[in-house]
Amino acid sequence: MTVELQMLAWAIALGLFHLLLDATLATSQRGLAWNVSARDGEPKPLTGVAARVNRGFHNFLQTFPLFAAAAIAVVVADVGDFNTALGAQIYFWARMLYIPVYAAGIPYLRSLIWVASLWGILQLLWALL
Repeated sequence: MTVELQMLAWAIALGLFHLLLDATLATSQRGLAWNVSARDGEPKPLTGVAARVNRGFHNFLQTFPLFAAAAIAVVVADVGDFNTALGAQIYFWARMLYIPVYAAGIPYLRSLIWVASLWGILQLLWALL
């Protein structure tokens, strides 16, 4: 299996972890009754770490499809090289670091980590162009 596909698999696992963390923190603030309900109406806004983890998860959902498409395209087109492997690894590790840094509310470092994950996606894209 290529490095790009391995990182894609790990990114999927990371996304599942992020989903479960988000759901757990939201349930801790909104209550189990909210979690098992039909969730009609406006939910109580999340605050603190739960809100930051939720925003971070939504950010992951914005970047992950781009990463997944690029990683699969690199493998299908057979254009993988050192740079695409490095880009896939950087995307994964940056997204992994993004969770605790965003949850802790560290502003500039969070943005730098996001830029690193974007750079990882761009490494994959450049191989396709």
